[in-house]
Amino acid sequence: MADPVRLERDGAVAVLVLDNPPVNLFGREAFEALTDLVAEVEGSDARALVWRAEGDLFSGGADVNVFDGTSSAEGGEMFKALVSGVRRLEALPIPTLALVHGLCLTAGLEVSLGCDLIWATESAKFGLVEAVVGLTPGAGGTQRMAERAGPGRAREFVMTGGLYDAPTLERWGVLNRVVGDDELLEKGMKFAHRLAAGPTVAHGATKRLVRAYLEGGVDKADAETPAVSGGLFDSEDLQNAVKSFLRDGPGKATFEGR
Repeated sequence: MADPVRLERDGAVAVLVLDNPPVNLFGREAFEALTDLVAEVEGSDARALVWRAEGDLFSGGADVNVFDGTSSAEGGEMFKALVSGVRRLEALPIPTLALVHGLCLTAGLEVSLGCDLIWATESAKFGLVEAVVGLTPGAGGTQRMAERAGPGRAREFVMTGGLYDAPTLERWGVLNRVVGDDELLEKGMKFAHRLAAGPTVAHGATKRLVRAYLEGGVDKADAETPAVSGGLFDSEDLQNAVKSFLRDGPGKATFEGR
């Protein structure tokens, strides 16, 4: 039986593909595979990552069979592992992009919320619907929805257990871009390659400063900026790009990710 998540490479872009037919459910095997593959990306020369899925829908969410007979202690350990996996994805020092189509529920959405950017098709629908079985999201979806959309909207999104369309979530600030149903993969991969061709070390610094802001506001980000941004002067990409700018003007530099 094929692994429920696989890793592909498209040049400098690593692609994590959820492929667990018929509805791309998340069980323990899927999350373990995802975590292992994120670790593989960490040690690779990939300069951007895409998270996408095969099939007519992105993910039907968590496999509820996993919850049957689970104790509180077992549930806590399970969710600890899930949150850890999402945090590991967030911590990648390269840009990450989720490309979402169709229906995207619970765990599939929570992993997507762990990416830096989310693109979706016009017809995509999203839900953290754990309330239907008496749960609240266990892989960090509630707090990451609050991070993007604000606490009031996160409460509504989770407590109602409803489905929300892509234009609504774009308006809320959860999605970065909504594209035509037949354009997602082509345009999304093109954008990922654009990110991968950029100054990888600087992109990692941008992620660190955004994280500092989220953890401690402008004051913490300001405190970290001198070391984080100043450290970029040691990168080959900055040194070469400055010389290119002075010699040839803006927009002519190429970056090697060093």
